[in-house]
Amino acid sequence: MITATNLTKKYNGTTVLNIEHLDIPTGQSMGLVGNNGAGKTTFFSMLLDLIQPTTGNIFNHEITVSQNEEWKEFTSSFIDESFLIGYLTPEEYFYFIGDLRKQNKADVDALLLTFEDFFHDEILGKRKYLRDLSKGNQKKVGIVAALIGSPKVIILDEPFANLDPTTQIRLKKIIKDLTAQKETTILISSHDLIHVTEVCERIVLLDKGDLVKDLMTSTATLDELETYFSKDLTLKEEA
Repeated sequence: MITATNLTKKYNGTTVLNIEHLDIPTGQSMGLVGNNGAGKTTFFSMLLDLIQPTTGNIFNHEITVSQNEEWKEFTSSFIDESFLIGYLTPEEYFYFIGDLRKQNKADVDALLLTFEDFFHDEILGKRKYLRDLSKGNQKKVGIVAALIGSPKVIILDEPFANLDPTTQIRLKKIIKDLTAQKETTILISSHDLIHVTEVCERIVLLDKGDLVKDLMTSTATLDELETYFSKDLTLKEEA
């Protein structure tokens, strides 16, 4: 389980994240939604110990993230292309990540075989450095690398951005298959309300740093989210 308690982040006196309490059970797929500046990336950055909270703590399987690095053994993520190593080929990068997660070359190769459709013959065997791949193909590499070693927690920031429609559909199936096993906790932030409500069993909505909605996904969730995000437009029209 992942738990955040009394969690805040302030910059120059301005609060950019304020979560009193949030529990994410083991095996749950949770989507984090909100406009730009809502605090999504800030929350993920604290969850990955990239920035320190102003107050409070995040616990990952009872480990205090900011005080102990043991959570790194079972947690993986892909936030953006800065997580990649640009001068490596995809294969070199996969083997590098595999080595960090105690996976040998054969283990990694076996995993990569299961993603042939997802790669769509655009990643492996092309003798290209990661820095020379398109944004979409860089994202494919980052997402698959995050799955190496069967992590307990997977964190993906805007995983559907820059992917073509076919790849988005394949990614949704990958996420749903992982979720069905009820062993992997998957956290996804996305601006795409349709995609995130399709693959996540729970949606948490942040607005200017505050947690304003916490919904178990149902047939009504997408309409509820769209109504919330369109409220500013409605106010402007009424004015």
